[in-house]
Amino acid sequence: MKIAVLGAGAWGTALAINAGAHHAVTLWARDAAQAQAMKAQRVNTRYLPELPFTAGVQVSSEPLGSWLAEQDLVVIGSPMSSLRGVLTQLAPILGSRVPVAWLCKGFEAAQADASAVDVSSNGLGLMAHEVKAQVAPALRGGALSGPSFAQEVARGMPTALVAASSDAAARDAMVQAFHNNSLRVYANDDIVGVEVGGAVKNVLAIATGLCDGLQLGLNARAALITRGLAEMTRLGVGLGAKPETFMGLSGLGDLVLTATGDLSRNRKVGLALAQGMTLQQAVDSLGHVAEGVYCARTVVQRAQHLGVEMPIAQAVVALLDGKTTPAQAVAELMGREAKGEN
Repeated sequence: MKIAVLGAGAWGTALAINAGAHHAVTLWARDAAQAQAMKAQRVNTRYLPELPFTAGVQVSSEPLGSWLAEQDLVVIGSPMSSLRGVLTQLAPILGSRVPVAWLCKGFEAAQADASAVDVSSNGLGLMAHEVKAQVAPALRGGALSGPSFAQEVARGMPTALVAASSDAAARDAMVQAFHNNSLRVYANDDIVGVEVGGAVKNVLAIATGLCDGLQLGLNARAALITRGLAEMTRLGVGLGAKPETFMGLSGLGDLVLTATGDLSRNRKVGLALAQGMTLQQAVDSLGHVAEGVYCARTVVQRAQHLGVEMPIAQAVVALLDGKTTPAQAVAELMGREAKGEN
């Protein structure tokens, strides 16, 4: 199988390394100098310096063009903010022939130009599959998601992912590309639920990092994760997802990993804010994108539009916007009136 991975960040590189043990993989980097260094050294020194490329991985910075139409699967490893532009480039090259998979987890920020926003979101930020439907409707694609840290996947440590799409051929291509003796890939046709889980868990991981940074205890962490899962499920169902999706890998699984794992960038943001850093200092200390910072406001906006209550996500947004302090955010959540659990 021939696979192109567009984007040589940590996650794109990790998947290329893993799949390169079984398939022919082209890892594409926008930066020609970075690509040349990776070719020579057979390692991505910027993001995964201790993990050499497997035999099937080749590196390219060739302009995106007809060579992509020769692939069996094209994987988009860009952040959510770049997805619209990449899909727009790919649409005339791939048509409906070659399936695509996107790795980003989040909601796109609302477009300044109202005409560029899908009417189904009522002027609010879009999920990845909504962006695809708007700018590249003929493309066959879906999300590859689930609880996964790049370093562990690149090392071949056991991991389970979800290939989500309403298109059976796209799901099958993702499974064929990445299912192997260290990766289990489960197919799921609930693209809405999988993408909501992937986005909201990042916001909740910031809250959990804050909780742990303030040393509020394990009881508080368990409560936060559980009530956060309830918020995630309410939003997802409101957007048309299946409730059972949130008890799976892209819901509960990804939430637990991102909220508690020490490799989680979003968790690190919460920890840094608890220590008194500004948001800019917290983001700058990462060296990577923390999608929860960028999609938290859109998550809350879409919830409010649907009349869905998400107090934890709202507290995170208030904190990120500098409207409250960590201690005040906790006090406000704990001071809410008593209610039934569900």
